Amino acid sequence: MRLQGVDLHGYKSFAARTALHFDAPVTAIVGPNGSGKSNVMDALRWAIGAGSGRSLRTRRAEDVVFSGGRDRAASGFAEVRVQFDNSDQWLSLDAAEVEIVRRVHRDGQSEVRVNGRLALLR
Repeated sequence: MRLQGVDLHGYKSFAARTALHFDAPVTAIVGPNGSGKSNVMDALRWAIGAGSGRSLRTRRAEDVVFSGGRDRAASGFAEVRVQFDNSDQWLSLDAAEVEIVRRVHRDGQSEVRVNGRLALLR
């Protein structure tokens, strides 16, 4: 299994849709202080359900939604899409590629989809 990409929209500091693509064999996230590197990692963990509110530096689920700024209005939702190459079948899904999408609305309503199918976080 290999991370292919992460798309963020309205997640923390990423107000506009932002797509990150990772080419094999090296995956690295680099940039100056304050450029969002930690938020990208938080988004990845959040999307796959691996992070608690504390580890994601939030109190409530809806705290990941972009809260607005001087030049931008607040988002109504946050969405993160994570794409994996699963050609080695590391994930027990019968699919060469796996996409996990997690979305939360400002009112706290949320959903997770795996390859387009609604899923539950456990």
